[in-house]
Amino acid sequence: MKSSIVIPTYNEAGGIARLIETLADLFVANAIDCEIVVVDDNSPDGTGGIVDALADRYPVRCLHRPGKLGLSSGVIDGWRFARPESTLLGAMDADFSHDATVVPKMIRALESGTYGLAVGSRYVKGGGIENWPFKRKLTSIVACAMAWPLTPIRDITSGFFLVRRSALAGVELDPIGFKIGLEVAAKAKYGRAIEIPYVFKDRVVGESKLNGKEISNYLKQLRRLYATRFFGAPSRGRTIASGAMTGENSA
Repeated sequence: MKSSIVIPTYNEAGGIARLIETLADLFVANAIDCEIVVVDDNSPDGTGGIVDALADRYPVRCLHRPGKLGLSSGVIDGWRFARPESTLLGAMDADFSHDATVVPKMIRALESGTYGLAVGSRYVKGGGIENWPFKRKLTSIVACAMAWPLTPIRDITSGFFLVRRSALAGVELDPIGFKIGLEVAAKAKYGRAIEIPYVFKDRVVGESKLNGKEISNYLKQLRRLYATRFFGAPSRGRTIASGAMTGENSA
């Protein structure tokens, strides 16, 4: 089963080569046919050029976008850019906060045919978080709890997941901010989901992109999802097959 995992980037030159090498080695060791799609938003630090230089050695391609257009639209554009024969589509961060060794486990779970969505989870047995202050952990747990009426997935704010391409067919995705995983979990037609534990480690290089604007975007996203699920409001957004996005949708 072929897979494509998308890594959106902006100024990730300090670690992107090591991440690509780590993933490529895992694919070989586990006999996995997976490509890496880096979606770079014209990083001033040359992230995109680093990825291009690695394309002849590793299963990686870079989609260059003209500016800083946002993480969620980057994932969606990456899925559209991915090779069409990939049955599984995924997303992960570029900063080593997501444990790359979990990716083969996620792929195997979906290859079993039992599940349509595999989520890297901090909030199931065996998962956890390192180097976060209590306030940030509490904020994360509260954010997850706010979405639990929409989905049984415990770590709903995880941006580390793989989903069957077929589960996204005809699904309109309308995320703002970072939480593309929430949008997929709440809307995609994946059947059963599995959460695979991992320990989240705060970024090794670069700067965190979490800020007040992203918290506000998350609340707006929740409001839209609740309105669609419980009050019949029409869903807005684009399907994977409906052409490239040019930026985040307006609030």
